[in-house]
Amino acid sequence: MKHLVIALLAGLALNACATPQKLYQAAAGPRSVGYSEYRVEPGRYRITFRGGPGATPQRVADLALIRAADLALAEGYDWFRVADRVTEEQPDRGPRIGLGVGSGSYGRRSGVSLGVGTSFDLGGGPSVSTTIEVLMGRGERPRGQDAYDARALRETLRALI
Repeated sequence: MKHLVIALLAGLALNACATPQKLYQAAAGPRSVGYSEYRVEPGRYRITFRGGPGATPQRVADLALIRAADLALAEGYDWFRVADRVTEEQPDRGPRIGLGVGSGSYGRRSGVSLGVGTSFDLGGGPSVSTTIEVLMGRGERPRGQDAYDARALRETLRALI
């Protein structure tokens, strides 16, 4: 039993020391961390950014905006406007390890036992995703709080990636 507890604690320590997963990258699949986009029509994209366990909704939203700025600049646009925005939080369904400790006395006539249990969340918490639909344009940026200068936004938020 002692070896099991030591192995469990060593595994948890290794998990805690793991290198953080890079968030700003193309998603490898539909549930993977990173961005994906769909071109609705010229100058209009639907961008989804999925953060891993522990990513805050604000950080995921900012990374989705950075992806929109990158797309706008790559397509030769100066600005973009967020036409729609949806943020979802998926509950943690990650792996868990349970640990139970018990002892007992079994004689001819009586028995006593004691049990203690706990579990450790190895998933790291819920994951967050933000989907935005953006319209892109050239020239002077339109007024409104959902319109962004692509170059300025990229410069301001570049420290996040």
